[in-house]
Amino acid sequence: MKRSACVAGALLLLPSLGFAQEINPQPGFYIGAGAGLENFLSTSTSVGGSVVGSLGFGIGALIAGYDFVGPRVEVEVAYGQAPITAYLPFGTFNATGRQLQFMAKALYDFFPAAVVTPYVGAGAGLALISTSGAFDSTQFAYQGLVGGAWNIDSQWRLFLEGRYIGTTSPTVNVAGFNVTASNNNLVAILGGQYKFAPPEAAPPPPPPPAVAPPSFMVFFDWDRSNLSQQALATIQQAANAFKTKGNARITATGHTDTSGPESYNMALSLRRANAVKDALVRNGVPAQAITVIGMGEKGLLIPTGDGVREPQNRRVEIVIQ
Repeated sequence: MKRSACVAGALLLLPSLGFAQEINPQPGFYIGAGAGLENFLSTSTSVGGSVVGSLGFGIGALIAGYDFVGPRVEVEVAYGQAPITAYLPFGTFNATGRQLQFMAKALYDFFPAAVVTPYVGAGAGLALISTSGAFDSTQFAYQGLVGGAWNIDSQWRLFLEGRYIGTTSPTVNVAGFNVTASNNNLVAILGGQYKFAPPEAAPPPPPPPAVAPPSFMVFFDWDRSNLSQQALATIQQAANAFKTKGNARITATGHTDTSGPESYNMALSLRRANAVKDALVRNGVPAQAITVIGMGEKGLLIPTGDGVREPQNRRVEIVIQ
């Protein structure tokens, strides 16, 4: 009839007892173990007299728990035993009360991120009870508890708690007599728990590689803005790319080499860009979709000194965006 020390807790072999100043609690599963002392509350029996218990012990294990950071739920199994004395009308009898129980619990931590946090909880389950060897009585079990926990870090925790534990009234065999009595206990538990670290988040996928906008290049003879057959073919390709892209814009940027006056070259670069624009329009590109820019001698493709006739610098760059 002795109520076991039902435990929620953690393994006491802790790798470090350093006092953590900051706790970063995370939701997750945890396990634990612990032990404690209990005191059976004296009670009368169905045949008269009373049953008195001595101080007993219990051990238990937390099969599984889940911390929601604040609310927690647990499933535990525990075994306890203690000597009892039955003062009955037909004699005084000594026995060993044993109890094996399975309990589901709901708990709440008031300050889960603090180093020390108080908590409360309640539970219900089944208890197997015996005073004569085999477990011969199965009863509904319930409990209420209050405790305090020391969060060593985000995974390790020690706790000390007090519990009131009871069952429906069991009927057990005492010296050949069936005796029914209430079964209520006060229990003190010391234990600990270990929370499994959450899985590491998968790294974000790398950003997609930047895709340069389609571009084409048209070259010109020295001091000319007329389009060669090769230039016209390139412009046709640019117009087709524009049509494939759909809603887009085209920038035609004209350039010159460094020969000739700078002001003349600026005007020449604009003439070249406009010649490309006109050819694009003839190939079906709307004029309002084309922007014309003249750069003159700026933005050389091949860096040269002043006055150098460099064919690759005499060009129009067509960019589709």
